[in-house]
Amino acid sequence: MSDDAAALWGRVLAGDESALGTLFEQHEARLFRHACRLLTAREDAKDAVTIAFFELWRKRDVVRLVDGSPLPWLLNTVAHSARNLERSARRYRTLLTRSPIDAPSPAPVARDESGVMAALRRLPAREQSVVVLTVLEGYPERAAAETLGIPIGTVKSRLSRAKTRLRQDLGSIEGAWT
Repeated sequence: MSDDAAALWGRVLAGDESALGTLFEQHEARLFRHACRLLTAREDAKDAVTIAFFELWRKRDVVRLVDGSPLPWLLNTVAHSARNLERSARRYRTLLTRSPIDAPSPAPVARDESGVMAALRRLPAREQSVVVLTVLEGYPERAAAETLGIPIGTVKSRLSRAKTRLRQDLGSIEGAWT
């Protein structure tokens, strides 16, 4: 084992995340090729490599090095992860073939006879979010302020402007009914 590899592994053992990143950069391509040979889906191969490095980090105190390198351990872990991913995908496909397939139900269609939702959609997004949280969902103004990351006074002013605009919009719609 070279001094550089020993120092790098010593940093990994000490909990240095950047050292793990360096190990990843050194071995990722080779591990990915190995995973691609074992799996049919490219995304699953990426997942297998990622899992192997998570496991390396988690079990770094008990990883057996061969000639000072964790690569053999990583190759073995990629193979185990690949088998698990393949088995999981096979179970999922089997489940899908066994599940009854119903005709898709049509999406519910509700007419907005009043135009309220259309008026709400015409509000600026900032005012819409305040109206949805406080009026439609019933959250207190303080909770809406925390959720949106704005002062409570801003919530109150946006809600006031939104109510004024909605009143005007709905008043013009009401005038069209008569």
